[in-house]
Formats: sequence, structure tokens, C-alpha cells
Amino acid sequence: MAKKPVTVTLNGTERAGFAEPGQNLLDFLRRGLGDLSPKYGCGQGTCGACTVTIDGQTHLSCLVLAEAADGRAVGTAAGLADGARLDPLQDAFMENFAAQCGYCTPGMLVSARALLDRNPRPTRAEIVEAISGNLCRCTGYEPIIAAIEAVAEERTRP
Repeated sequence: MAKKPVTVTLNGTERAGFAEPGQNLLDFLRRGLGDLSPKYGCGQGTCGACTVTIDGQTHLSCLVLAEAADGRAVGTAAGLADGARLDPLQDAFMENFAAQCGYCTPGMLVSARALLDRNPRPTRAEIVEAISGNLCRCTGYEPIIAAIEAVAEERTRP
């Protein structure tokens, strides 16, 4: 079968490549477009390491066909920073020791950013729900939740 052209707006920049039939978005992003921030974890949609946004909604890129993202906006953790200036979430993750081994961090950041973009003042329960699809074996989740809460609190200060 022939490769198919796929064009996405990746972190605000239009990018194009060719996808193999049946190739998932995770593999296309990593091998085809060189964005290594989404991680391969389980390959079956249970760990969240490959979380990206597609048109602002979180998706597990290991479960999405690359062709399904054609013409859509895809966001990854690599697009959070503005040059050398980190996203407030990235700063909060460092300040709250929310990244230990770091493997889950890109997916956690993408899930947290999507939550805060749609709900700038989430409750703790909403934060827990938003990251519930992302497994972390190192932190016990409390530092991650604290980091997200810190950003939400900072946004609500007058």
C-alpha cells in the first residue's frame, strides 16, 4: 500500500509528511515529524505517555491513526514553551518536584494544559479527573496535582 500525505498544524506550525497505512499518530509525530515529546509507553492507550491535543481535545496518540489528524491542529509538550520561556505549568512542575523520572511528564503537561485552557480554576477533583488517564509510577501524583493547583491559583490572583 502507498504512503499517504498527512499535513498537521503541529504546535502552531504547518508540517507535512507521509504516513504508512495504519500508522498511528504517535509514530508519525516521532518518526515522521521529529517531535519526540510524546512518549511511547504501552502502545494500547492505558498509560497516557503519548497524550497530545487534537483541535484542543486530549487524545492518546498511540490510538489515533495519523491519517485521522490530517488537516487538524496537534499540540504536544514540545509546543508549550515559547522559546526559552517555559509555560507556567512547566515552571510549576519544576518548583513542585512534579517530575521525577520524567517519562510521564509530557503527557501530564498536555493533559493539565488542556484542562486549564478550558477551565482556568479547576477543583482538585477536576484536576484528578483530567490527569486520570496518565500513569505515574514515581511521584504518587501529589506533586503533580500541587503544580496544577499552583498555576490555577496564580491565574486567579488579582
